[in-house]
Amino acid sequence: MAFGDAAVPWGAVEGGDTINCPFPCAESQPTTSDETVVAGGTVVLKCQVEDPDDSSLQWSNPAQQTLYFGEKRALRDNRIQLERSTPNELTISISDVVLADEGEYTCSIFTMPVRTAKALVTVLGIPQKPQIFGHEQPIDEEKVARLICRSSGSKPAAQLRWRKGNRDIKDSGTEVVEDPNGKTFTVTSRVEFRVTKEDNEVEVTCTVDHESLQNSERSTTQKLQVHYKPTAKIEPHPQYPREGEKLQLQCDGQGNPIPQEFLWEKEGSDAPLQLSSDSVLIFPFLNKSDSGTYVCTATSSMGSVVAKYNLDVSDLPQLPTPHVHSTRGPSQPISHASMASAPSFTPAPIQDASPVPSTSSTYHAMIGGVVAVIVFLLLSLLIVLGHYLIRHKGTYLTHEAKGSDDAPDADTAIINAEGGQAGGDDKKEYFI
Repeated sequence: MAFGDAAVPWGAVEGGDTINCPFPCAESQPTTSDETVVAGGTVVLKCQVEDPDDSSLQWSNPAQQTLYFGEKRALRDNRIQLERSTPNELTISISDVVLADEGEYTCSIFTMPVRTAKALVTVLGIPQKPQIFGHEQPIDEEKVARLICRSSGSKPAAQLRWRKGNRDIKDSGTEVVEDPNGKTFTVTSRVEFRVTKEDNEVEVTCTVDHESLQNSERSTTQKLQVHYKPTAKIEPHPQYPREGEKLQLQCDGQGNPIPQEFLWEKEGSDAPLQLSSDSVLIFPFLNKSDSGTYVCTATSSMGSVVAKYNLDVSDLPQLPTPHVHSTRGPSQPISHASMASAPSFTPAPIQDASPVPSTSSTYHAMIGGVVAVIVFLLLSLLIVLGHYLIRHKGTYLTHEAKGSDDAPDADTAIINAEGGQAGGDDKKEYFI
């Protein structure tokens, strides 16, 4: 008999039946154990006997091909190696196990009669990493998401479980189909749930559980994309606008997708102020005529939303009073009439506890201060100029006749003065 051929144990009847031992022969009965191995791993087959009775042990595969007879290799397969060979034991190993290696292996001892022992080798098929289908396109809010998770190559069939965020969710059905190789299985699990805007960017995980994974986990995670209606609010910059300052009203639109069109209007005005992708309305120089209610309509593919802002340009600083209103569906057109009919809510005015001076009073005080300074400078200039002129006015001459002081009367003084003017002394008189 050549190695590698089907072995017919000595003392066996044609057809594979072994002759029962006609006398107590427990000492010569070989013993083995069943083994389970993961595909790609290594399995060790051990056969032992207490009394070999000068006979050798032999291992055969499920096809009854001899693998080892004692320490002699019978089948040319480098994956099969001899681990131990003694009269009482024959141990071999099979590495890189594949699914085709599964089956009953036979250990035989060629005594009279031939005695055998079976070892069942079970090969576990490792499931492939699961795949999730159905998340490729965004899902509109309030619609039902239908996701599929599939894993192939498991043996026996694997188990699939779902998780959304931090919460486990129950599947709506599982299907098991045998693979074309006839040994492994493909498992498909389905789950359905209604989505909301809070589910946007939430992770959905499908995990496969199988004994071949040896307490490890194999899973796939996908993020949900949920489209939902936009929201909007108006933010002023600066927060407390005043007359004469520059003001920017920012229409902050949020949603998925983000609003790409912004319509600005002023209540009571027929023509729109601005319609573009720019969400900012700019007032270069605020004045009282800009007071009023401004309406921003933010639009995306999921619909439109209206936000309002009451602008009151006065002497007192203004606190913002933005209003957000209900959205319209994608099928409703944008019109001034529909925006005007949107219900509004005006919160109670917020009082500013800190004292803030009025704008007009501040301007008047500044003007009064400037005028006072100018008047003071003019008065100071006049005083200095007058003093200078007084100090440098000039001189003039008076001619008084000598002896006029002793005249008894005015006529005599004049007569005395006519003759003495030529020789009179000049007298100077100063204004001090």
